[in-house]
Amino acid sequence: MKVLVIEDDATLGRALQEFLSNHDYATDWLADGERALSALKNYTYDLIVLDLNLPGVDGLEVLRTLRADGNPVPVLILTARDNLADRVAGLDAGADDYLTKPFELAELAARVRALARRHNGNAQSLIEFGSLTFDGVHRELRVAGQRLALSVRELSVLEMLLLRPEKIVTKQQIVQKLSVIDADFSENAVEVYIYRLRKRLEGVGVAIQTVRGFGYSLELKEATS
Repeated sequence: MKVLVIEDDATLGRALQEFLSNHDYATDWLADGERALSALKNYTYDLIVLDLNLPGVDGLEVLRTLRADGNPVPVLILTARDNLADRVAGLDAGADDYLTKPFELAELAARVRALARRHNGNAQSLIEFGSLTFDGVHRELRVAGQRLALSVRELSVLEMLLLRPEKIVTKQQIVQKLSVIDADFSENAVEVYIYRLRKRLEGVGVAIQTVRGFGYSLELKEATS
């Protein structure tokens, strides 16, 4: 499951990212509303933990824009605004849950699990290609039914290829999508992750082909006798 934490307090943001990652959620953290909106246009998340007091574009505006764009991703507001009017405004703007600071991590984890269950019940998450099955909700790749452990960024690159099987995905498209989260992500980084993925996919009947001058394509390999 892929979670985006939008929180301008660096200490809390990093702590939430670490806490959720330790609970097996692939978690990104962003500190401002404008960058969050950019990420949400280019990347798919299964849950958002959203602060309201953000610099520039505030949390309510992020939420309203998200819903106006038709994005149904579950949103948990996590904020110091604890009066009734703020809670009503947040829920009316499209939030699925509202938790005020200070909070207990155990309660946060329980609310995240509840939203995840609700989302999983409605999600169309499986992508299949050859022997590969990718579960976009749980962020898990299986090869012939067996789980293959990949890093978050390896999964992200492979997901882009799986969404366009046997079609070209350019380096620039990969950089554009992942640099929203990793500001230093470059074409050199793409080559590193492609190399790693090729090694991990050896012998499974699926290969990443280089289309020189354009990018990469995920292809089925013909069996050799």
